[in-house]
Amino acid sequence: MRSYLKVAMIVIAGLAAPISAHAGTLEGAAIGAGTGAVVAGPPGAVVGGVVGAVVGGPNIVRHRNRHCWTNSYGHRRCDWN
Repeated sequence: MRSYLKVAMIVIAGLAAPISAHAGTLEGAAIGAGTGAVVAGPPGAVVGGVVGAVVGGPNIVRHRNRHCWTNSYGHRRCDWN
């Protein structure tokens, strides 16, 4: 039973890899469809999903680096790379 579970987890991980590669498109479609549904109902959900998929969404998969410093006034400033 455990070997079946292990094989299933490996297969699921392998199938999820292409999905995470296109995460911006999927996120954009989901955000667009949700916003369109709230604003214009079912037709808005379809249009919002299409527009969101074309434009893309925020890339939450990519790890960003933060560089912080203190300016001459003593204020802490940060820049996202």
